[in-house]
Amino acid sequence: MNTGNEPMPQNEAVLAPALRAPSTYWLTRFVLLRLLGFVYLIAFLVAANQILPLIGHNGLLPADVFLQRVSQHFGSSQAGFRQLPSLFWWNVSDACLLNMAWTGVALSAIVVCGYANSLMMLVLWALYLSFVHVGQLWYSYGWETQLLETGFIAVFLCPLLDPRPFARMPPPIAVLWIYRWLIFRIMLGAGLIKIRGDECWRDLTALFYHYETQPVPSPLSRLLHFAPPWFQKFGVLWNHFTELIVPWFAFWPRSARNVSGLLMASFMVALILSGNLSFLNWLTIIPCLACIDDSVWRRILPRFLVRHASEAEAIKRHSRLPLVASGLFAAVVAWLSIEPVRNLFSSHQAMNASFDMLHLVNTYGAFGTVGRERYEIIFEGTDERTGAESANWREFEFKAKPGDPNRPPPIITPYHYRLDWQIWFAAIPGVHYDLRTMPTPQHYPWVVHFVWKLLHNDPGTLSLLANNPFPDAPPKYVRALLYRYKFAPLGNEHGAWWTRERVGFWLPSMSLYTPEFRRFLESAGMINKDAE
Repeated sequence: MNTGNEPMPQNEAVLAPALRAPSTYWLTRFVLLRLLGFVYLIAFLVAANQILPLIGHNGLLPADVFLQRVSQHFGSSQAGFRQLPSLFWWNVSDACLLNMAWTGVALSAIVVCGYANSLMMLVLWALYLSFVHVGQLWYSYGWETQLLETGFIAVFLCPLLDPRPFARMPPPIAVLWIYRWLIFRIMLGAGLIKIRGDECWRDLTALFYHYETQPVPSPLSRLLHFAPPWFQKFGVLWNHFTELIVPWFAFWPRSARNVSGLLMASFMVALILSGNLSFLNWLTIIPCLACIDDSVWRRILPRFLVRHASEAEAIKRHSRLPLVASGLFAAVVAWLSIEPVRNLFSSHQAMNASFDMLHLVNTYGAFGTVGRERYEIIFEGTDERTGAESANWREFEFKAKPGDPNRPPPIITPYHYRLDWQIWFAAIPGVHYDLRTMPTPQHYPWVVHFVWKLLHNDPGTLSLLANNPFPDAPPKYVRALLYRYKFAPLGNEHGAWWTRERVGFWLPSMSLYTPEFRRFLESAGMINKDAE
């Protein structure tokens, strides 16, 4: 029995001061900024590769036309800028779009290499904000605003000018708490929207359908789809536990907070493996890291990084400016959080909504409804002089979304093919998964414009696809068919990944000389009357 006078055992004497020592976050900041730089790198690389055929001057939804309409709506370009701040108000040429994208790629690569300061992070944020505000539906996803919020917080995590990986300025604790507030809202918002949105999350059957109907399945999605029902239901329970219970521990003392961060990050890794959800889950790991202090990283990271962090801590220099700036920013975040919190606990919770023009504090959610069946729009063309059913139709393949039943699903995460995602949305029935509520071309006029581009063998549009069945001359007719897709059974004799059943036409065969085709595009402002 220890009466308090006996000497403490040697190993306990060594551990006790470490356990009592305050948490440090030098390694946390290092890892967090590197991952943020990587996500920025992917996001700007996607823009560099796809921005011109999507929103360039000859793109599917030209940004210059969009800005003209915004300017007319609000009365002037200055008023438009106040509503949608973007550097592209000054120059929205194709060259400027590309230069901005590659500038973002270069700066992101520097951050990945270990160098970051507030000015660099502010430039990255301003560049991406500019793309989001002119990207229209191509940049309408929740992870775009999530990247903006995550990136802006990082402006206050770094020294103003010193870009070294282990600068002498300690990581501001207030900024780490802001990141914890972010991951709390992300996870809880996703959990609540599921519970409120679809009964399959409440009766634990959501994963019976999700792996098959998600936007871009991966090879593992098929294996998971055919897992036993008990495994699927356990997966839903684990989802609810991780999204509805675990986030609360992000605000607890060190041990609980570390476990909370690790659980949420590991959940994101599982989602990365089970599907191709762009860079969403990679991005969501970033605020999870703010829950994990250096006591965990010292056991994981290479010794030379741990040594550099210890050296920086030994010569750390406190400055009033970062403390004041992070405190003021925390006050702004608290004020801007009022509407997101109201939304979070509202019975009419909105998913992935912004409440300020700079997207500084947003509300998030994912898969509030789960499709029970998967439908795909398949585009076909023919070079024959008739668009009849008997013509020789050849299929256009997309880079990621299902098409050829024998082609395996890709692994593309964290990359993002924006056209593939939007085509997926166009094939989702609107109410109770009833085919009678399937979207029509009137709901998605840009898809009709896409067909117009295919009829011209437009190089930019074709660069977004996996193949061009008409390399020598454009097709004379193009049509869009609707198919119902299901995962093919594992080990089937044909080696197929999918089975599909034709449902009907999404868009009947069209040629450049189909009168109603041209009139529709002219009325939608997609082409001019003198377009060839």
